[in-house]
Amino acid sequence: MGVRNRFFKRYINNLADDERFFRIKMIDILLIIVAVTALIYVYWLNTNSNLKIGFGFFIAIATVGYVIGKYWITTDDIETEAGITKLILLDEKGAGIKEWYIQGETSLLIGKSSKHSEVDIDLSDAEYASLISKQHAVLNYADGNWYIEDIDSKNGTGIKQAYKSAKSRLEAQEPYRIGTGDVIYIANTKILCT
Repeated sequence: MGVRNRFFKRYINNLADDERFFRIKMIDILLIIVAVTALIYVYWLNTNSNLKIGFGFFIAIATVGYVIGKYWITTDDIETEAGITKLILLDEKGAGIKEWYIQGETSLLIGKSSKHSEVDIDLSDAEYASLISKQHAVLNYADGNWYIEDIDSKNGTGIKQAYKSAKSRLEAQEPYRIGTGDVIYIANTKILCT
């Protein structure tokens, strides 16, 4: 129980999100400074009209790309009405072999139960159980969303979002938001969020 509470408190403090927000704002400011410097050079210090026209087209395309990339609705913004209510352990062919109902829970420890410790999502009998740490990852529910966090596991935790083709490995002790249709990889073991 202590492990789950410690990681849940770290999410509530939400320092990682503040740091990401700060870095994104700094990159935005640096892009604006570079763009203004380029505009001054091309339109005030340079006399080549072809460069001015070409640079104008480039700035227009770059601005449209930036606005689309920054403000376009992403799959992270898609909310489902019910949210995640069940986790399904999948076999190699994608068929469900075990289920856990998680509605009403706030924190779930994923790993392998033993005589000395118990986990909420027990993967002791999974096909790749030898690759799973005793305390591998934790799921936390906050503000209407589920977050997964790797607990310094030996073989890592990954996520494949429902609307993306590639899976990504999670950084240890960094909460990552998950949604309906996402697949969690605990080492090589797949768990579908429904």
